[in-house]
Amino acid sequence: MGGASLMPAKLECLKDLERQALWHACWMIHNANHLREKGEVKVGGHQASSASLISIMTALYFHVLRPEDRVAVKPHASPVFHGIQYLMGNQTQEKLQNFRGFGGAQSYPSRTKDIDDVDFSTGSVGLGVAITAFASIVQDYIAAKSWSKGRPAGRMIALVGDAELDEGNIYECLQEGWKHDLRNTWWVIDYNRQSLDGVVREGLWQRIEGIFTAFGWDVKVLKYGALQQAAFKEPGGEALRGWIDRCPNQLYSALTFQGGSAWRKRLSDEIGTEAGVAELLAVRSDEQLSDLMNNLGGHCVETLTRTFESIDHDRPTVFLAYTIKGWGTPLAGHKDNHAGLMTKAQMEAFQTRIGVKPGEEWEKFGAIRSPEPVRNFLKTVPFFSDGKRRFSAPKLPSAGPIFLDDRELSTQAGFGKILDALAQRNDALSARIVTTAPDVTVSTNLGPWVNRRGLFAREQLADTFRDERVPSTQKWEFGPAGQHIELGIAEMNLFLLLGAAGLSHSLFGEQLLPIGTVYDPFVARGLDALNYACYQDARFMIVGTPSGVTLAPEGGAHQSIGSQLIGMSQDGLASFEPAYLDELSVIMDWAFDYMQRDGDATHDPRTWLRDETGGSIYLRLTTRPLEQIALRREDAAFRQGVIDGAYWLRKPSARTRIVLAYQGCIAPEVLMAAGSMAEAYGDVAVLAVTSTDRLNAGWTAAQRARRHGHFGAHSHIEALLGSVSRAASLITVTDGHPATLGWLGSVHGHRTVSLGVEHFGQTGTIADLYAHFGIDTHAIVETAEALTRSETAIPLGVSAA
Repeated sequence: MGGASLMPAKLECLKDLERQALWHACWMIHNANHLREKGEVKVGGHQASSASLISIMTALYFHVLRPEDRVAVKPHASPVFHGIQYLMGNQTQEKLQNFRGFGGAQSYPSRTKDIDDVDFSTGSVGLGVAITAFASIVQDYIAAKSWSKGRPAGRMIALVGDAELDEGNIYECLQEGWKHDLRNTWWVIDYNRQSLDGVVREGLWQRIEGIFTAFGWDVKVLKYGALQQAAFKEPGGEALRGWIDRCPNQLYSALTFQGGSAWRKRLSDEIGTEAGVAELLAVRSDEQLSDLMNNLGGHCVETLTRTFESIDHDRPTVFLAYTIKGWGTPLAGHKDNHAGLMTKAQMEAFQTRIGVKPGEEWEKFGAIRSPEPVRNFLKTVPFFSDGKRRFSAPKLPSAGPIFLDDRELSTQAGFGKILDALAQRNDALSARIVTTAPDVTVSTNLGPWVNRRGLFAREQLADTFRDERVPSTQKWEFGPAGQHIELGIAEMNLFLLLGAAGLSHSLFGEQLLPIGTVYDPFVARGLDALNYACYQDARFMIVGTPSGVTLAPEGGAHQSIGSQLIGMSQDGLASFEPAYLDELSVIMDWAFDYMQRDGDATHDPRTWLRDETGGSIYLRLTTRPLEQIALRREDAAFRQGVIDGAYWLRKPSARTRIVLAYQGCIAPEVLMAAGSMAEAYGDVAVLAVTSTDRLNAGWTAAQRARRHGHFGAHSHIEALLGSVSRAASLITVTDGHPATLGWLGSVHGHRTVSLGVEHFGQTGTIADLYAHFGIDTHAIVETAEALTRSETAIPLGVSAA
């Protein structure tokens, strides 16, 4: 049913719901700040930012949306979202009463923390906008596959604060969407022309319109509501329209706050002598005049529904909806209203005006005079007709690890060969792998996979080089069957695409196994989007390569120092850094299963990790070819140690005085040092660490458990180092920040020296840089000698744990 035929009874229900949702949003914020017991800091909650989006969300959620649509709500409109979900029975009064409190409805919509039906988490502004475009691309990717169930295509919708358009990731996303023929994407801009620090510049709407038009979007401007459009047809109406169009943003906001008498004086002074204007103003009371001037397109449910339902194509569409920040509240239009809160007196007046009786503030329909028609109407709302809209997908079993026969190879090259072998398996798991990279497909060894599986495009595209018989190692074809999504050089886009693809099982009911590759130092360029993807519990594998300073000739710009610490600290991401190919084979096979897990949060008593919950994977790999210790170590203890995070490459004995612990491609230097020290230091033990992230997580969890009475809780690293004499010393070595392994000495109190990289590198050979940073064989032996020269003194750089 189009907006033009919106029946009066239905329009009345929508306006009732608009008023009720506005009340719930404002009241839950007021309760959190003025009534509920709170801590030392202001709770906040953005009453004004919620009010500016109330009409748009009412029109969408209660009339326009379908169950297959997915919505990213502007972060500051979270209270409106929770209020709408409360009306539909998807949110509880208890959680609204505890809004922004521990265990309550979240400050910003969260897939993982909220109980209501959140499609996309939002919070870091701009990211919730851009992910909708990548979700649409993923939807098209799934629809093109033979295994797709053929679900109806939904619209991926972002509700956008106009200040969010300052975020660069939005414009990176626009270009990527253009390249991939983006469709079924709506962005609704809450154009209230105010931000935290002020009022936006004049004419911004023209820039917005120009940018989106240039990228092929349909642009719909909703400036005037039905009341204004009717007034424009009256004598003096054209003069009023002209004045509105000329009025600066700051003045319009100020007059909105001042109210009807201020509007009357300003309009009378500036256009009162023009034909018909005096009569137009005279027939309206101050309150009616204020309602007229506040009736912008983004606050007119009738105009909104008519415009939304006029879209008869699947091209990406942006709706520029003029709104008023704080609309319908005493805060409307004030420059300081972003973080402002209604006072108790203002709230009392607002409550009286909106019609909620004292004591009925939490009633679902307390602001609606005749609730029964609204209750009946809600039973017919399409978006909520199927209940909660999250899907699940069957797990894809693995046929087991793929071991390689190379005697010397880098882990980056090994990763590429394993993927190539997976491509040849042609099983259900390989069919659901989708790869992507920010223009580094070849240099991160994804080329063989793409040669076999092709690049994705909705339409078949010719390979001109092949057609022209130009020799090339890249036999890449674009088409619906392709399993690689090509991206430009933008790491934010990489992680947003991984986030969207990593939610495919929940959003679209189809399991994907997304794998992204990136230069390891540039993980940090997309860190906000990586964190955002993990916060949503998206499931993917990110491969950072080349790692550390080992790509020595490239210099500091392409060398990473702190990425290991990112892997350790990022929630929802299990980080690994294997040195050898068989380790990599075991990790990748385990990872495909781990990415699909969705079990309970109980701890494994062996490691004290919560592996059954699953998560995403980060592999930090290298371009340095290493001579393999063995072609394949397939015993169960080895495999388990690799997954748990560490295993003894050389076990300790009663004679062990030195333990060398390493992570990553520094292994040859460590093993050479262990061999050269054997005669002087007895049985030098070597601990191969594959995941300091998992070792540290298990250790901290076990300590916490013991504090809470689980005295038998012991982690994997505690068991490993428990066999080492307390008199022994640890030397940790890694091509990364020394803090990565420096904590190992605290596990059982071993004296520890940590070797690593703390400064930007430079060009040179591996030997040059390893010697410069003190992580080569000579530095390791020298450190051991310094430790043994004094049994009691603690040399410079040594921590007593």
